[in-house]
Amino acid sequence: MGRKNNTGGNKGGSGKSNKAMKYLIKADLKVNGNVQRKDIIGAIMGQTEGLLGDELELRKLQRTARIGHVDVEVKSSGGKVNGEILIPSSMDNVETAIIASSLETIDRIGPCAAKITVKEIQDVRSTKVNAVIDRAKDLLLVMVNSGDAATKTVIEEVRSVLTVGTAKSFHGLTCGPNVETSDSLIIVEGRNDVRNLLNFGVKNAISCDGAGTIKQELLDLAATKENVILAIDGDRGGEMLFRQLNETMKIDFVAQAPVGQEWELLPQKTATKCLSQKMETAKFAAKLPEDEPSEDADAWLEDAPAEEQAEAPAEVHEYFDHIADLKANNAVFVNVDGTVSDAVGPSKLAAAAEDADGAVAIVFNGAVSDRILDIASEAAIETVVGTKEGKGFAARDDVKAWLTEKHA
Repeated sequence: MGRKNNTGGNKGGSGKSNKAMKYLIKADLKVNGNVQRKDIIGAIMGQTEGLLGDELELRKLQRTARIGHVDVEVKSSGGKVNGEILIPSSMDNVETAIIASSLETIDRIGPCAAKITVKEIQDVRSTKVNAVIDRAKDLLLVMVNSGDAATKTVIEEVRSVLTVGTAKSFHGLTCGPNVETSDSLIIVEGRNDVRNLLNFGVKNAISCDGAGTIKQELLDLAATKENVILAIDGDRGGEMLFRQLNETMKIDFVAQAPVGQEWELLPQKTATKCLSQKMETAKFAAKLPEDEPSEDADAWLEDAPAEEQAEAPAEVHEYFDHIADLKANNAVFVNVDGTVSDAVGPSKLAAAAEDADGAVAIVFNGAVSDRILDIASEAAIETVVGTKEGKGFAARDDVKAWLTEKHA
């Protein structure tokens, strides 16, 4: 039978509903008999009427454009009907899930036994974001492929924005996407070193977060690799890091940056050359001067960049970066796909959190109070980032707070 039948609401509401659509309910339909589309629509409207109260009555929701037209695609074979039901929704995720579940209470359509099973509730906005990202990648590749030598520095700048997005977290350590699957592993000092290597297409690097306590998970990961390369800066701090790691984990080769240079700032040509000229661990150790006194090592650690001393996970450091862009006591929401909301003031924070479907963190440029933690808890947002402790601040099990005064 043909596709499709749009019914169940006035035509005037269609445009508004489509513009505001957040979710799409998809359900399978099986009917033990021959029925028409209008019978299916009638059953959906009639058998759910009064079930969920006036606030969630389908006809009223369609009149206010909170629910769009019900689309039905059916096929008839052997005296039975199979099909799919599509219902767009501009309501929040909780209300949409309730509407979807109510469909499964329908057990008859006309005189025939029927069964409706919800397959999924699709987040339309997430689908659109993914489409935008994919299209942007295609457009960028066209730009890169058509560029000439004079534009290389511009292209590298643009590409660096994209490659930052491919960085992952391995037990809180910033890394490339291939650290677990690759046969070799490149260990660098800080997260910016990982990002710079990602700019050049090197995807198997991982940060050890400086010369602090080396995580057991990193030691275990290195033990599984055929080759482990330690990439250190061309300074005394890099050599001290080598001494520490060489005593605690497997290292096959050492690649050192030129004297006075750091991996996070190396251009691609230099980084590639350093990796190609890596030295066997024993040979590198033999050419080093005698060990420095241990108190000097402690002094170096105290002077190390804050991001390498901090215990906050890599993704939290990403959240810290947003604070500088915010006005005092304003906040943004970070979503699960990495996108960031518009800034909101303190008076609108609670309402915005309630509507922030898919948010995983609140980034607040100010003191984190007990009230802000309450807002996060009520919205099921597990992470809050702020500048310092505020009124009534106390640690919680359901919300983790990170403060720049302690971790930045």
